[in-house]
Amino acid sequence: MTVRVARFRAVLAYDGSGYYGFQRQAGDIPTIQGTVEAAIKRVTQQPVSVIGAGRTDSGVHAAGQVIAFDVAWQHTTNDLWRALNANLPETIAIRSLDETAPDFHPRFSARSRTYVYTLYAAPVRQPLLSRYAWHVPSRTALDLSAMAQGAARLIGWHDFATFGQPPQGENTVREVLRSAFDEGPGPVPGEPVIRYTIEANAFLYRMVRRIVGALARIGQGALSLDEFDAMFRAADILWPNQTAPACGLCLTEVTY
Repeated sequence: MTVRVARFRAVLAYDGSGYYGFQRQAGDIPTIQGTVEAAIKRVTQQPVSVIGAGRTDSGVHAAGQVIAFDVAWQHTTNDLWRALNANLPETIAIRSLDETAPDFHPRFSARSRTYVYTLYAAPVRQPLLSRYAWHVPSRTALDLSAMAQGAARLIGWHDFATFGQPPQGENTVREVLRSAFDEGPGPVPGEPVIRYTIEANAFLYRMVRRIVGALARIGQGALSLDEFDAMFRAADILWPNQTAPACGLCLTEVTY
């Protein structure tokens, strides 16, 4: 019996702490793509190439990464879903799995992507947050109002060259649809966190982390809003800036 090849779309969640980013690399270097491809091969006995909506960096997490792969499968989609999760490590989970159109592409079909960056300001670090938030040492609260004003200036079509590098051959103009802060309870009781949410049609390499680094400097009083605006408008990657650590960043949603 001939089993047709179908394209499947999956929503992937992972703790990126122990991985060298999403994209497969040579050798035994652990990556999300390589680990998922190995699980699919074990289940289906077929070599596959997984396509992702975004190539998250080393240490970056995801709650809503979208992937696609082609495989011949004669059982139900739920059977494949259960089998794949049974063969993945605890740090990676397929949250949903569906058969999709043959021309669906997680990256090129996407309308927008949303990232959330988590940070907390405190005089002493909290080890229970260290894998998922950036500790900004501070004896006073960050100026969240000033940070929010800086974040709002990013909305719209702009050249984001100051904050990131494009894939080869692409320009650095992106459309930011949402850029905002909120503060509230975190996963550890008594430890409130600050979350920065940014949604855009696409992102440059390390764009979110460099934006957060600059906005944090505003909150600390080390960078004025006018200086931030000058940095942003310069569209120059060589402008001095700090890059927020990967641990606080999470890809939360891809919209189609």
